[in-house]
Amino acid sequence: MALHVSGGIALVKVPELITRLRREGAEVRVAMTPTATALISPTTLQALSGQPVAWRLPTPRGGRRSAEEAAPGHGMAHLQLASWAELQLVAPATASTLARLALGLADDVVSATLLASPAPLLLAPAMETGMWRAAATQANLATLRGRGASVVGPVSGRLASGREGEGRMAEPGEILEAALALLSPAGPMRGWEVLVTAGGTREPIDPVRFLGNRSSGRMGLRLAAEAARRGALVRLVSTVPQPDLPEGVELIPVETGEEMLRACLRLLPRARLLLMAAAVADYRLERPSERKLHRSEAPELELRLVANVDVLAELSRARPRDCLVVGFAAETEDVRRRGEEKLRRKGCDLLVANQVGGERSAMGGDHAAATLLATDGRVTELAWEPKAEIAARILDEAERLAARVRPAAPD
Repeated sequence: MALHVSGGIALVKVPELITRLRREGAEVRVAMTPTATALISPTTLQALSGQPVAWRLPTPRGGRRSAEEAAPGHGMAHLQLASWAELQLVAPATASTLARLALGLADDVVSATLLASPAPLLLAPAMETGMWRAAATQANLATLRGRGASVVGPVSGRLASGREGEGRMAEPGEILEAALALLSPAGPMRGWEVLVTAGGTREPIDPVRFLGNRSSGRMGLRLAAEAARRGALVRLVSTVPQPDLPEGVELIPVETGEEMLRACLRLLPRARLLLMAAAVADYRLERPSERKLHRSEAPELELRLVANVDVLAELSRARPRDCLVVGFAAETEDVRRRGEEKLRRKGCDLLVANQVGGERSAMGGDHAAATLLATDGRVTELAWEPKAEIAARILDEAERLAARVRPAAPD
């Protein structure tokens, strides 16, 4: 695998990424932009990768060449790297790098290698929020996607400026999973149809207001991405927009609990695994207003709430015989006890119990801790870590239960 490092502060994660890639058995060869070499030494990445680092093109004829450039074959390093690698990974991919790749420039070793390579391209963008959202960046990204590039991240979080926002490079574990998916598209869930729900439902009060919750939909998206990486055909029923869907994931947008249930029931007969990560509102208005409510007309307002549809329970009852159901519980207290009660009450095979509220809340962010409760009595505690890692552990447990509790019919 060729790892291309461009000059963003996010490259502080590159040493960990190289270590994790090599731990998975990948041979990693690194190329760097000139700007990147000012932030981290090529010698450091050479020591971590165990391979020479390419960081500049040969000097034009007549110029003074370094000892490295004078070495046999150095002038063709970018072509060797282009033809050798099974995957070209750019991490971090800065706004400047994305622009250069979209334009087809080839005036540094990174852009020259990528222009010459037929291998799959994986981009891990990292930049400030304004740069990420800029029309030029999004147009460049669309151009690269149109040429077949895959993208992992970015995520929301603390940026180099100290601000919070979208543009933070995906964590090394998430980049690793995306790289492995491109290298090995056939996984343990090949042939499975997986149904995932995500986001908080929006129960209307009037045409402009709704009852909702703090769910961001990130856990559902991470589960969908991980299932797709393992070879599954994934359908994501989501109440929040998902602009950067992984390959193999189909989006079905919904808003209310009733819409989510109808969409899931339509897809249920073919599903092998249900991952019910959505936060479905427990209550809805008995009679939503057909016109906007105005404070001037009613200084005080009473809303009559009734129990909402129980999506998890309904799907657990209606599922096919060989379909496994994973439910989620968000609790502020007695997390394990309440999770065990919900596991029995809802009829699912595995329940993911999350602590919400406080400094480390699983709802709304990119990290979580969880307790996995299985019907066979197994309990697994997952420490606070990125949701991509949590998703992988949940699917590991789902695969174990699928083999033990509801084995698939032989092919």
